[in-house]
Amino acid sequence: MAKETSVTNLSDAMQDTPYLNPEKLPDSLLERMPTPTGWRILILPYRGAGKTDGGILLAHETQERTNVGTQVGYVLKVGPLAYKDGDKFPTGAWCKEKDWVMFARYAGSRFNIEGGEVRILNDDEVIATILDPNDIKQNQG
Repeated sequence: MAKETSVTNLSDAMQDTPYLNPEKLPDSLLERMPTPTGWRILILPYRGAGKTDGGILLAHETQERTNVGTQVGYVLKVGPLAYKDGDKFPTGAWCKEKDWVMFARYAGSRFNIEGGEVRILNDDEVIATILDPNDIKQNQG
């Protein structure tokens, strides 16, 4: 029988993988994350695998620079008023929970929770939805 472990923060969630797979975040951890108010969206910025396509491990500093400048993230929570303005969003919501999205490099408010950084963006700061974050190449500086 497998030993059951308790995941209490982002660091624990990343323990067995080189990067966080937000699609597998336990509900208990998601519940503890901040709930965005109004028209805001809670985003978990994408963290790459920490190595190049050729298998070369990236230095910690390089990974940190990439994380700060990331333009891709996973929608964890959507505020109650997000995309409700019919004049501003006549075709409906631009994204929903569990979508991968793109946003401007310095969009939103960044803050750290135990084990990592998250962002809160306004609903109109999402510039695209994507299927796979690995399809978007991040700038290294």
